[in-house]
Amino acid sequence: MASAGATIALGLVGLAAATLHAREQRAPLPVSFERLMYLRSGSVASRVFLSFDALAADVYWIRTIQHYGRERKSPRVDGRFELLEPMLDLTTTLDPRFSRAFRFGAIFLAMDPPAGPGRADQAIALLEKGLEHNPARWQFAQDIGFIHYWFTGNYREAAVWFERAASIPRAPEWLRPMVAVTLARGGDRTGARQLLGQLAQSDERYIREAASRSLAQLDAVEAIEELTGRVREAHARLGRFPADWPEMVSLGLLPGIPIDPVGTPFVYDARTHLVKLSPESSLGPLPAAFIQK
Repeated sequence: MASAGATIALGLVGLAAATLHAREQRAPLPVSFERLMYLRSGSVASRVFLSFDALAADVYWIRTIQHYGRERKSPRVDGRFELLEPMLDLTTTLDPRFSRAFRFGAIFLAMDPPAGPGRADQAIALLEKGLEHNPARWQFAQDIGFIHYWFTGNYREAAVWFERAASIPRAPEWLRPMVAVTLARGGDRTGARQLLGQLAQSDERYIREAASRSLAQLDAVEAIEELTGRVREAHARLGRFPADWPEMVSLGLLPGIPIDPVGTPFVYDARTHLVKLSPESSLGPLPAAFIQK
């Protein structure tokens, strides 16, 4: 389910970038901080910044976002994202209560290439560090569960972490049923829908929005499969593939031009006979993990 996790992650990345851009606009960064970017040890950085650890953590976090954004666009193959884990370690050492750095940082690290380094192990280590410093933050244990669910495919380990998260005081009631769901349905669409449905009820807006987007993407994938079946039915009737959507409408196979969950018409390629998401749709790219081979 790695690509499904990537889908959620992309939504979180966009929301994080917007938040941090606004934050930087309100408090422009001192240029002198650029000269301290070579620091790779959290303990050394903490001594250098003395009582300004929180400010330094903000600086390194914004630089982490910038580094991640640049590397995602970089055409090079070797050395991409090499500073990501050290910068996240610096940020969270300077401010061990910086929840978003732990949670977004784990997503960045877990993302599969080319969108990230594909280091689920580093993502889990970062979240474990967060949990060590913030034992009451059930969200960190929950996130480790989702990293295992989406990126490592280790559903048993995911269930262990969901159980641990559920046992932390003030954790939501829906976490405990996720243990059974993960063990029984790990990796299938039904399980994914149930997990995403629970995330869509999160108290945190950016998680709700990302989960809702992933649910809409799953709806789009299933709609494409249904439409592909209609194309085949048209071929059986006509003895050839249909020319376009209007021809299928005239055959009574469709009530109108089909649209995706956000209202953008699906694309029918008459040359390849494939149904696709429109390049203009905000749901792209669709997660490969939802697509049945």
